[in-house]
Amino acid sequence: MNTFILIVLYVIYFSVLITLGYISYKMPKIKVTKSDNDSEETQEIKVTSQNYIYTGILLSIVGILVNTYFLVQGTPLENHMMEWLNIVIRLMHITFGIAWIGASFYFVFLENALNRTEDVRDELAGNLWAVHGGGFYYLEKYKIAPKTIPKHLHWFKYEAYFTWLSGFCLLFVVYYFNASAFLIDKNVLDITVTQAILTGVGSFVVAWIIYDQMCKSALIKNQLAFALIGFALLIGFAFFYCHVFSARAAYIHFGAMIGSLMVANVFFVIIPAQKAMVAAGKLGQPLDPTLGKKALARSLHNNYFTLPVLFVMVSNHFPSTFGYEYPWLVLAIISLGAAGVKHYLNLKEKKQLNVWILPVSVLILLAACFITAPSTNPNECKKEVSITEVQEIVQKRCVQCHSATPTDDTYKVAPNGVKYDTPEDIFKKKDLIMQRVVITKTMPQNNKTNITEEERQTIRCWIEQGASLK
Repeated sequence: MNTFILIVLYVIYFSVLITLGYISYKMPKIKVTKSDNDSEETQEIKVTSQNYIYTGILLSIVGILVNTYFLVQGTPLENHMMEWLNIVIRLMHITFGIAWIGASFYFVFLENALNRTEDVRDELAGNLWAVHGGGFYYLEKYKIAPKTIPKHLHWFKYEAYFTWLSGFCLLFVVYYFNASAFLIDKNVLDITVTQAILTGVGSFVVAWIIYDQMCKSALIKNQLAFALIGFALLIGFAFFYCHVFSARAAYIHFGAMIGSLMVANVFFVIIPAQKAMVAAGKLGQPLDPTLGKKALARSLHNNYFTLPVLFVMVSNHFPSTFGYEYPWLVLAIISLGAAGVKHYLNLKEKKQLNVWILPVSVLILLAACFITAPSTNPNECKKEVSITEVQEIVQKRCVQCHSATPTDDTYKVAPNGVKYDTPEDIFKKKDLIMQRVVITKTMPQNNKTNITEEERQTIRCWIEQGASLK
């Protein structure tokens, strides 16, 4: 992009950012300006105004970052910037995700643990005494809504929205901006970057349409059938992703797809239902109890989605999962076992004892560990392998990235600081090499350097023979 245009955009973005920051600083804080004389409409205008200002500030920062990316593109600073974007956005994603999942866990626990029988008023669905942080709390849930809607309600929605937005940004930073290195594996499917990105994003939309129609159909009344068909569809998406993208990218898209279903539940169903109930209560109109039931059902679905999504978030650090011959099968096993554990916990909160769900779920999870275990009877090593032979393979297949001076078109700095320039470097990382190159075969990334099976076995033999440097 032309440097002059970038400078003009910088001036615009920084001007907007400074202006909005000044307005935000000068605007009286909402909690200070709230008074009994304020109408609800006035308070809502104040909240909406601040939300627009914060959105403008956020968009200005995004614009500055995008501008900076175009400025450093093609220079050594590009990789450095992308790494820091990865760090910042990942931290935001984790933070918002903790808040969202924590709220999901808490409110499902609250729903399950409510006292519904002892000293409960007719208008209440239940209540709960709790102690936390040195204080006692008393919570009540209404069957539909209180007779008078309180002026100040806390809405649990921004945790979900920002978790999804930060996750979507992370998907671009890690996979879409480096599609040829991380997203596309030509050994799986030879497609263009545009085709891969459109396929990934489009699949989220398709998944939501299918899931939403299932929820609106008569199938929702049969919980077991709904769960079985829903699980089969999820695994269908997992199978699809693993036959389109690299295994690692397939896992992330599976998690992003489920996360998109969760945030769409919040945006399209849960929050609109809550707003409709609040609006009806304020106008003194009859409340539709089905709105609350539908929102609660979607919230419960989100609760069961959480553990599979958390697994996907950490799976990228463990190639034993996505490096398995059938990575979609590991996704199916972990998702089923994790959902089973969550079901057991939900039942336990209701004080409904079930003796088989937890052990069966644990056995299902252990099955993933069992099937991904490396062979205990590898091919026989017919000759002694020297470090010289191993170093020749490493120089040919690995040091393009893992070197003090990488020559790869994506990596300008050795990933995670791992370098194989000397025999001593190779020896220090022999266990890592065994796991990534020989067992899971997830390195080189998407087999970009075309390492052969014979070369992998040569490395294996060297390590199993004691990894001698002589």
